[in-house]
Amino acid sequence: MTKSVYVLPGDNIGPEIISEGVKVLEAVNERLDLEIKVRYGLIGGRALDATGDPCPPETLMEARNSDAVLLGAVGGPKWDDCEREMRPEKGLLRIRQALNLFANLRPVIMFPQLVAASSLKPSFIEDLDILIVRELVGGIYFGEPRGFRILESGEKEGFNTLKYSESEIRRVGKIAYEAAMKRGKRLCSVDKSNVLEATILWRQVISDMSAEYPDVSLSHMYVDNAAMQLVSKPSQFDVIVTGNMFGDILSDISAMLTGSIGMLPSASLNEKAFGMYEPCHGSAPDIAGQNIANPLATILSVALLFRYSLGMPDAAVAIEDAVGKVLDRGFRTRDILTDDTILVSTSEMGSAVMEELKVTK
Repeated sequence: MTKSVYVLPGDNIGPEIISEGVKVLEAVNERLDLEIKVRYGLIGGRALDATGDPCPPETLMEARNSDAVLLGAVGGPKWDDCEREMRPEKGLLRIRQALNLFANLRPVIMFPQLVAASSLKPSFIEDLDILIVRELVGGIYFGEPRGFRILESGEKEGFNTLKYSESEIRRVGKIAYEAAMKRGKRLCSVDKSNVLEATILWRQVISDMSAEYPDVSLSHMYVDNAAMQLVSKPSQFDVIVTGNMFGDILSDISAMLTGSIGMLPSASLNEKAFGMYEPCHGSAPDIAGQNIANPLATILSVALLFRYSLGMPDAAVAIEDAVGKVLDRGFRTRDILTDDTILVSTSEMGSAVMEELKVTK
């Protein structure tokens, strides 16, 4: 059966890393004799420049008519002066919400070849394997009311709303509990329930759900403590579930455990396992066009695409194994370069993974 992957390269380094992701996707397509069709569209700044909209209706329509979406990264200084609703990042938030991609899965895995690239001691991060489940279409990033207002004093004030409903918490909690059941059966729910009412409810709902998963050991942690624990004793975590903003921050902290945010893939899923797959990093305008960005987070996102949306776990494993073999050969982009390793470009790294897929059966 033909499958369709809709590719949104995005801005700055987005097209560079997406090219390498598509190389790998096509190599798997050929190796396994699949019928995957790749189509391209616009989002973010490039979409704004071309259509006047960072998330055009055509992009949403094509995404809905595909089996999965592969996204690069959006945004950059070029569009900093756009009105708030027209910024490239708003396009990203809109497609997440329109496709109801409420569960963002961010695996934090320590490739043994990259232990020396981490900022932590090797003993802290050897065999590290954490899954962060971030709620993605609620919380303070989407809450209303929001905006700016003038106070009676004449002073300008900006305001946002943090809110979660029971159903929003329950559906992402279900994803996290079920993930924990397939892993180490440990779930840590991160909140700030000592000061935020929305997260008091979060803790109550996640706690109530534990009766449905008696084999899962549930713990709770305030977000500030969780940030500290991630860099002091990361091995204590198996699955972390948390809200939108906290998940955004904690996953970036976790990225440095692995040596670089250029190693962190992600999958954003709805209730039907339709997903959008993207690296956790941004568009990095400072290095755009230099062919030095790390494409491995994007390539590993392609692996997640095969695993979750296309239902082809063998293809996912093949990609992950190929990445490991390339790292075994000592190939490194600038962000993960250490002594006695070989500096390669974005395109060289992607080609090396692609060649491993072609020669390894």
